Amino acid sequence: AAGVGQQWVLVEMVQAFYEAPAYHLILEGILILWIIRLLFSKTYKLQERSDLTLKEKEELIEEWQPEPLVPPVPKDHPALNYNIVSGPPTHIITVNGKECVNFASFNFLGLLNNEKVKSAAQASLKKYGVGTCGPRGFYGTFDVHLELEERLAKFMRTEEAIIYSYGFATIASAIPAYSKRGDIVFVDEAACFAIQKGLQASRSNIKLFKHNDMADLERLLKEQETEDQKNPRKARVTRRFIVVEGLYMNTGDICPLPELIKLKYKYKVRIFLEESLSFGVLGEHGRGITEHFGINIDDIDLISANMENSLASIGGFCCGRSFIIDHQRLSGQGYCFSASLPPLLAAAAIEALNIMEDNPDIFQTLRAKCERIHKALQGISGLKVVGESFSPALHLQLEESCGSRENDVKFLKRVVDYCMNSGIALTQARYLEKEEKCLPPPSIRVVVTVEQTEQELDKAASLLKEAAQSVLN
Repeated sequence: AAGVGQQWVLVEMVQAFYEAPAYHLILEGILILWIIRLLFSKTYKLQERSDLTLKEKEELIEEWQPEPLVPPVPKDHPALNYNIVSGPPTHIITVNGKECVNFASFNFLGLLNNEKVKSAAQASLKKYGVGTCGPRGFYGTFDVHLELEERLAKFMRTEEAIIYSYGFATIASAIPAYSKRGDIVFVDEAACFAIQKGLQASRSNIKLFKHNDMADLERLLKEQETEDQKNPRKARVTRRFIVVEGLYMNTGDICPLPELIKLKYKYKVRIFLEESLSFGVLGEHGRGITEHFGINIDDIDLISANMENSLASIGGFCCGRSFIIDHQRLSGQGYCFSASLPPLLAAAAIEALNIMEDNPDIFQTLRAKCERIHKALQGISGLKVVGESFSPALHLQLEESCGSRENDVKFLKRVVDYCMNSGIALTQARYLEKEEKCLPPPSIRVVVTVEQTEQELDKAASLLKEAAQSVLN
């Protein structure tokens, strides 16, 4: 029976062969021949071998020049010629052996050399030692870390807080913990470098809007809404975020948070707020931009800030709802893989929080001094003031370029050096020029702290006017 079945199959195949169209048979024949050719032909032709003499080989080796590992950098590059500080960078700072009034360090509340803060750090040093030598998940969680997180959450009036051991890594880790490939992030083009690195790590679809331009942001949101309507299935699984700063590091401008909140609920997006410059500065109690505008902090999905400015410590924190913060304990790269914050720095931050809570007038003092120097810096020949009057970090930019960025930087350096020689320590804003998405123009950064006296503020403004006039001439 099996033999009969096989004969019948062969008969059918032969019959189908005779009934098939001629073009079909030709095409199959060509394909069979092509397959045979591929099986038996070589994929490449062997070049004729040319044996070099020993002398020829040596000549080729001598002629070969490897590509440089890094591009050439001039020896006078600012990164290779830094100023050396002796002693604590407090109100009075010693730079290159010269004593100056400090207008460069972000010690806004003057807590860096505070005796209470130093005592708390010293007591912690004796109890815990210098560092932790382990991430939070591997015996790197100390009771002082939990206390600091609890205090920060209570201070910011949020459900929970999480601390990182490095300020830059805080927002750079938080963004990719939530935003992934395929998600959409709307970000201000003036966003700081830490935000840019977080966006890069997230591999999300980034859409830049003009600095503080809510009309431009809404245009992008409307365009995205139209795209979502074309593909609702994809839209349902795509997350959308707005990332902004409270006070922008690169401009000193405040973000229009009330308008952002309206857009958030209108277009159903989440807001991430970076407050490294506004935490401990804005608001009646220093809680930042939400307190400044009187906005419910629950309207913000995530708040991030470093502890390296107002708290005069190291590291950073994020705060928000518990389910949002807990996710970072599993996905925040800087939290999971870096050694935890040294306990002495956590203790210093706790004591700094105590001082902020016990002395709320300190924020009004800082604001008054910011407004004083902002007003005094108006009308400098060739320079313009950039930033809010209440921002503790202002920028002085050239009104007109000197022809190139390099020349602009050299001009501003001469102004900084002039002031340094006269006892005022300033600094130029530094950027990784080849990596910045939107490179800010060169500027001199002027940092205000509560320790600076009115006379010193007036002297700094007067000296800057004098320096600009002298360099221009």
